[in-house]
Amino acid sequence: MTQLPTVVLASRNAKKIGEMRDLLEPYGIPLVSVSEFEDVSEVMEDGDTFQSNAEKKAREVAQATSHWAIGEDSGLRVDALNGAPGVYSARYSGPDATDELNNEKLMVELKGVTDDQRGAEYVCHVAVADPSGTVRLNIEALCRGRIAHEAHGSNGFGYDPYFQIREYHRTFGELPPIIKRQLSHRARAFNQLLPKLVRILSES
Repeated sequence: MTQLPTVVLASRNAKKIGEMRDLLEPYGIPLVSVSEFEDVSEVMEDGDTFQSNAEKKAREVAQATSHWAIGEDSGLRVDALNGAPGVYSARYSGPDATDELNNEKLMVELKGVTDDQRGAEYVCHVAVADPSGTVRLNIEALCRGRIAHEAHGSNGFGYDPYFQIREYHRTFGELPPIIKRQLSHRARAFNQLLPKLVRILSES
C-alpha cells in the first residue's frame, strides 16, 4: 500500500485533533496538528462563513508548512437566535471565551424559549489545500438537533452537553464517542471528504 502524505490539521484543539485522527486513521492518512510546527502563527478567523474560515486556515497552514492541510470550521446555529452563534460559536461569550462561558450565554439567550422553538444544527465545513496553498476540496455537512434546557453528560466539547439528538433523546455529551463519530456534523463531513481526499493524496 502506498504511503499517503502527512496532512496537517489547522487546529490546536486537542479534542478536535483526536476526533479527526480517529476518522482519518482507517484510511491510512497520517495527521499531525499545526501545533507541532513551532513557527506557524495562529490563523485569524475573520471570515463571515464557515467556508471562508476553513479555506483560509487550510491555505495559510499549507503554505507555512509546505504540507497538505485541512482547515475546518464548525459551529452551532440556533433557529430561535436567527442562526447565532454561527461562525462566532467558539468566541460567543467574548475574547476570553471558554466552553462554559459560551454555554452560559446560550442559556441566557434561550431563557423562556420552549422546546418546540429550540431547534438547532451543528455545521462543519472542511477545506483541503495542497502544499502550495491551493484549495482542492470543500465539503459541508449538518447535524440537526435541539438545545436542551440544562447540560447532560461530560463527553465531547463545545456545546455538546446541550445539543440533543432527537432520535436518541440524549445529548452529544451523553452519547459514547463511537456513536458521535457516526452521527456528528464532523463525521458526516469527513465521510463525504475522505474518499476524495484519499484519491487526490494518492495522485500527488
